[in-house]
Amino acid sequence: MTKIAILGANGRLGRVVAKAFIDAGFDVRAVTRTGKLPVELKGATAIAGDALDREALIRATQGVDIVFNGLNPIYTDWGKCLPMAENVMAACHANGALHLFPGTVYNYGSPMPAVITEDTPFHPTTEKGRIRSAMEALFRSEADAGRVRTIVLRAGDFFGGTGSGSWFDLIVAAKIAKGIYTAPGPADLVHEWAYLPDFAVGFVALVKNLDKLGSYEALNFPGHAVTDLEIKAAAEKAVGHPLKMTSMPWWVLRAGSPFVAMWREIVSMSYLRFEPHRLASTRLEGIIGEIPHTALDQAVAEALEDIGIATAGTLAKTA
Repeated sequence: MTKIAILGANGRLGRVVAKAFIDAGFDVRAVTRTGKLPVELKGATAIAGDALDREALIRATQGVDIVFNGLNPIYTDWGKCLPMAENVMAACHANGALHLFPGTVYNYGSPMPAVITEDTPFHPTTEKGRIRSAMEALFRSEADAGRVRTIVLRAGDFFGGTGSGSWFDLIVAAKIAKGIYTAPGPADLVHEWAYLPDFAVGFVALVKNLDKLGSYEALNFPGHAVTDLEIKAAAEKAVGHPLKMTSMPWWVLRAGSPFVAMWREIVSMSYLRFEPHRLASTRLEGIIGEIPHTALDQAVAEALEDIGIATAGTLAKTA
């Protein structure tokens, strides 16, 4: 049985990806700092490993065939990203493991290309974009040197899955229980979203088609390129009543950013909310077949249920 280590298994992405690999029949190691197993991951093996401790990470991934790199420090702590990436490369090299990595659109900077393909060049204009570009440059150099094979699957903003920390739960859906939908930007602007259960199945499909992939691949995952008007309509169907539209108060964050570190980091990435963009792939479908894609209405309903917001479906089940 193929063994995979999920780094960051306590995080929203790590949990969903781990579950997808469990469901697909893989031997899953859930690697967290504490070694405690998230409740959703019955069937995985809990392993303690600190990504900032290279030797500990090598031990935590010993004997695995694949390492999924779901490490993602909070916005104010991104100085850890490159040291973690270097340690992951050392662990993959020591264990001869394939490296899977979730890419972002941060690499493209502002102004954002309206359509991002696998051939669109990086042009980072923020510190986070530069860090992400440097990480991918490291992964490519390790692959080119024959040390670590890496598959990057790039996605937009996450929604779906339990936990907190995404724009969907922190902003968009934060007041839906009170009848309010919060748009982070212009309501008619196209923004790239990734429904995490679909994204996770995409990684499983890539692992099942490694014979079609090279030593380094960076592929796009076209998820839901939609407007807030479309997400609001889906949310209204899910909760069974109209929602009032309000806008995120960017002026408050901008005014407070010199004094609040998290606000400063959020404001630095605000261009993503004001510049339309979508991901397109010329290669993914040819490699894995049909790209996983849950219909928007269903995805939004399930994402709301995941964060504890009652929908018409959940209310019907409990009636």
